[in-house]
Formats: sequence, structure tokens, C-alpha cells
Amino acid sequence: MNIKESEILINNVIKNLEDIVPGKGDLVKNIIATLVAGGNALIEGPPGTAKTLLAKSIAKLIGGEFRRVQGNPDILPSDLTGYHIYNMNGDKRFVKGPIFTNILMFDEINRTPPRVQSALLQAMAEFQVSVDGVTYDLNSPFHVIATEVPSEEEFGTYPLTLTLKDRFWAKFTTNYNDVNNEIEILRKADMLYIVETPNIEPIMTFRKYVELQDSLNYVHISESLLKYIAEIVAYVRSHELTQLGPSTRGSIFLSRISKALAMIDGRDYVIPDDVKELIEPVLAHRTALNEQATAEDKSIQDIIKEAVNTVEVPKE
Repeated sequence: MNIKESEILINNVIKNLEDIVPGKGDLVKNIIATLVAGGNALIEGPPGTAKTLLAKSIAKLIGGEFRRVQGNPDILPSDLTGYHIYNMNGDKRFVKGPIFTNILMFDEINRTPPRVQSALLQAMAEFQVSVDGVTYDLNSPFHVIATEVPSEEEFGTYPLTLTLKDRFWAKFTTNYNDVNNEIEILRKADMLYIVETPNIEPIMTFRKYVELQDSLNYVHISESLLKYIAEIVAYVRSHELTQLGPSTRGSIFLSRISKALAMIDGRDYVIPDDVKELIEPVLAHRTALNEQATAEDKSIQDIIKEAVNTVEVPKE
């Protein structure tokens, strides 16, 4: 699949999603770029802001399989991965859990205890799960779209482990719509309120979606832009207010998503604006500040903005 075909296909997906989920244009574009790049997305926001509808609609449009898991303190790893049923003669049969899918929607992931987070981490890191000592491969491609409840607003949440957060390529925030988009949603209420997406038909086969992902290999990112990404990350890591800087995965994921954004715009090369667009969503959730930052009332976003304003942008 060439870049022109990829551009048409990926923008067709985005346009369809914007019709289904009004008022979420930037979120739609950025999540699609993250998935096409091969990644997983974390979304923070209040209930009722179309997160589940968006994930399910994506799966339908690309012809993939969709499963949803609701995070809660009582969930067990087997509720996610599956379990064995043992017969009287000692034979066993594996019952697959919802993680065996193409797009896993994990609602309120920070209501999930550490053992379940560990099971999800193995899936996201190794594309396989282990159940009773037996390893099972996951579907390919495999993506996680997870939602996170703002921890400062609700009790009963478990902080995500640093290693699990690092496996999410980008973290986005979403909120309620403005009045005009709310009216548009009300016009579609009969279709949307049950979140079943009954009128959505695939616009590609899942095999075509895999080809779309593969076409990212034809998008070029220059040495100067790779240096720019590395210098941005290094600036955040070495800042006096940083306790834990972004991992190398952050650098890799930023370069990959930048390629996807270039493809959305119909280019086979990355420009600085592609990199800038998602610097904060890719780096912020994998960065932690020290006590001095708290005393100075500085946020992670402040440090990233400082890095963007300080590091010289390459002239392509």
C-alpha cells in the first residue's frame, strides 16, 4: 500500500469516527495515529465522554475484534487472561479471557489491583499471557485503549505502576462537549445511547488495516528530527526538577506516532510539527517531578513546554 492509498484510508477512518463521536476531532486523530503506529492509548476523563463508543467504533471500522473489561477492585487476573477447566481424567481445556482480541477496551484501569495490572503488562510487553504455567500468544495486532479515572476526584483507585504506564504510547485527556456538539449527540441519541454502534460497517478488512500499519515503514524521519526528539527527551530527563525522566520507549513511540501523523497529512516524510503535536501526550505520563517542583508549583507540562521552547527546532 503506497502513501496516497494509506492517506485516503486512514482519513476515511478518522472522518467516520468524527461523525460518530462529535466534538472529539483531535482525540480521534491522535488515537488513530497511535494505533496505526502500533501502540496503546490511555485516556483520562470523566464518565460519559464517549471513550467506550470511540474504542468500539474503531474496532468495527477496521474490521477487528473488540472486547471490553471493567476495572474494579474485585477483578482477578483470570477475569482478564482466561482460565483452565480441568476434567476428571486430568485433561484441561483453556477458556480464553477478553484479552484475546484485537482492541481491548479497559475501562477505569486504575480501579484495578496490582496483580491484574501485572497480567496486562505481560500482554502489552510480550503479546502473550501465562496461565497456570502455560503461555498463550495473543491476537495480532493487539491494542489496548484504557480509561483512567482522575485519582484526585475519586477514592478506591490504585496508581498505575510505572512499568505499565510506560507501555502506553500516549496519554490523552478528554472532557465533556460544548453545547453545539452536545446538540449533535442528542440528534443521534437513539443510535448512541446503548453504545452498540449498530449502523457502523467496516470500511476495510482487518488484513487491510495490517497493510496500513506496514506502510508506516515508507515514511521517512530525518536524522535531524531524530536528534531533535533525543534532545527534547534528554532535556526533560536532566532537568533539576525531574525525579524520573521519560524512558527510551518514549523516544521510540514519539518517532513512530510522528510518522503516522505525517501519513495522515499525505506525506512520506516527518516534519517538526508532527513531532511537536504529541510531545506532551507521549512524555508527560512517563515523567515524575521531585519535591522541589512541588515547592515551586511547577508541573510536568511546564517542564515539557520549557524543553520545547529551549531545544532548537531543526530546519527541514
